[in-house]
Amino acid sequence: MTKTSTLPRGERNSATPGRRRAHPPRKASGLPVWSIPYVLLIPGLVVIAALLLYPLVQMVTISFQKVGLVQISGRRPAEWLGWENYTGIFDNDIFWSSLRNTVLFAVVAVPLTLILGTAVGVLLHRLGSKMSLFVIIGIMFAWAVPPVAQGVIWRWLFDAEAGIINWALNLLPDWLSSALFGRADWTGEPWLNDTWSIYMVLTICVVWAGFPFIAVSVLAGLKGIPAELYEAARVDGSTPWRTFRKITFPLLKPVFAVLTVLSIIWDFKVFSQLYVLAGTNNREAFNLSMYAVTEAFRAPPKMGSGAAIAVVLTIILLIVTAAYIRQMFKQEEL
Repeated sequence: MTKTSTLPRGERNSATPGRRRAHPPRKASGLPVWSIPYVLLIPGLVVIAALLLYPLVQMVTISFQKVGLVQISGRRPAEWLGWENYTGIFDNDIFWSSLRNTVLFAVVAVPLTLILGTAVGVLLHRLGSKMSLFVIIGIMFAWAVPPVAQGVIWRWLFDAEAGIINWALNLLPDWLSSALFGRADWTGEPWLNDTWSIYMVLTICVVWAGFPFIAVSVLAGLKGIPAELYEAARVDGSTPWRTFRKITFPLLKPVFAVLTVLSIIWDFKVFSQLYVLAGTNNREAFNLSMYAVTEAFRAPPKMGSGAAIAVVLTIILLIVTAAYIRQMFKQEEL
């Protein structure tokens, strides 16, 4: 007597090893497993599109239009100008001086911030846990200060009449001050009137506020390097600089790459500190961010010109960042 299976025909076929069909795994919702990560990214992409992409598209659109008080009030629609806003800013000497100030400031501020932050990060790695925590809390106060407050602090320190810097320099012996700086009396020195001294103060301000983030990031990277590598280098008689160059730097290249890109972006876009230190009257001290805001909001407002300057700044940042990342990948391949 032959036994017949009591399973339904569909289940009997699927239970037979030779006749099993391979189906992609599916969740209860019916979505393939491979699509779940992309579905989870949708809320984030929507937020990015709302907060970044839409304003960026609007900025690019406005850069080709004439938008003033009449257009802002709605009494007249925006007038399409084509490339007129761009040709106008390129023909203006203030644009080129602002571009020069922006690039030179970033060339100086970015390396100083990275070097100081890396040095402090290595120092923190060598300290004990309690002392390291104490120093981290102390330096992070500087990083946590809002940009406007940073500008106010350093504007007060370098004030011509009541600034601590002039007071401290006057405490130096006359022979030492003359030997170092070529002058002995610093009373009433107007640090924030000249473009060169304004950017000197701005560099100090930005480096002071930026190096704690670099230091903590480098410290986090150092925690992931095996201690055996440093012990082996110490046994071989390696100097601290050689150890950093042969062990620390190669292993922290991804960290330094991210920090460099972030520092370039931040320093190219500095606005609040410069606005507090220099104001809007000294046009020779403008950078591209200051020039864009002044064109867009200073009477009479020229939103189109301000947007065009912002677009140029964005393109410069994209080019610089892409070139640096490309160079980094080339070095990794070698």
